[in-house]
Amino acid sequence: MGAEGFQRLSKVRLPAALWLALALSPLFLPTYWVIILTEILIMALFALGFNLLLGFTGLLSFGQAGFFGTGAYAAALLLEHGPPSLLLALACGGLSAALAALVVGYLCVRRDEIYFAMLTLGFGMMLFTVAHNWREVTGGSDGLPVFSVPPLEVIFWEWSLFSPTVMYLFTLITVTAGTLFLWRVVHSPFGLMLASIRENKERLAFAGGPVRSLRLAAFVIAGLVSGVAGALFCLFNHMATPDIMHWSFSARPVLMTILGGAGVFLGPALGAALFFILEHFITDVTESWMFFLGCVLVPVVVFFPRGVLGTLLHRLEKGGRA
Repeated sequence: MGAEGFQRLSKVRLPAALWLALALSPLFLPTYWVIILTEILIMALFALGFNLLLGFTGLLSFGQAGFFGTGAYAAALLLEHGPPSLLLALACGGLSAALAALVVGYLCVRRDEIYFAMLTLGFGMMLFTVAHNWREVTGGSDGLPVFSVPPLEVIFWEWSLFSPTVMYLFTLITVTAGTLFLWRVVHSPFGLMLASIRENKERLAFAGGPVRSLRLAAFVIAGLVSGVAGALFCLFNHMATPDIMHWSFSARPVLMTILGGAGVFLGPALGAALFFILEHFITDVTESWMFFLGCVLVPVVVFFPRGVLGTLLHRLEKGGRA
């Protein structure tokens, strides 16, 4: 198969076949694995949004959990005190996180590399502290439970999200919409400008490109996607807790992106699946699963420098050109 044929297969047919397999998986998987797949999809969307920063813009953020948690709390507060609407809860979560990202990003995108990373870490911990200490609104360390989750309504039918299968399919549809949105962003002229920032921001600035504005826009979009993922996580767990805003939770999309392949569009999604599978099997053996996960990640980084999916695609493309 030539390189062009391989690229067409990998970009269209393989994702379509994967989506079909995911859509049909509740028919042959036990309920436990349907629940695991739901969480993998949510974290995959979280990691895909983060990849817009790290993989396509060259910005390493350690504060994405703050926006993830902002989306979760916004959705929880709306469902408890506002109109019972799933779509409105997702929109509220995404827009609240985007607004928070706009404020934080405006103060962070002026700096580069380690300074940017440390600023995002600091602001992320500020958001965590607010959620942890503002007990009257967020419930403090106990979190904010969601007792009334509205059903999924389609024309004349409605389904309860308390069903694992319905929650899974709702998550799959939402994640698919978010993935298509990010795909359009990455493959637009705006996405090409972001790639220019990653490769050589000084040259783009000399050519008159608005580097700070572009980086801020990417930061806000990543925050928006993180907020939608956080709102889904709230619906999935029926509560929002400050733990998901801690800096250690921000390490998850970083690990997933590096594991799957930064700069490879679906790399973080594969990284999320590998991360959860490794976590599941290692925790069955030992409580010190983070140690053994590190033992797995080190050789992956050494032998798969582009991530698992990135390295695999690179080798297949080289084989196709041979």
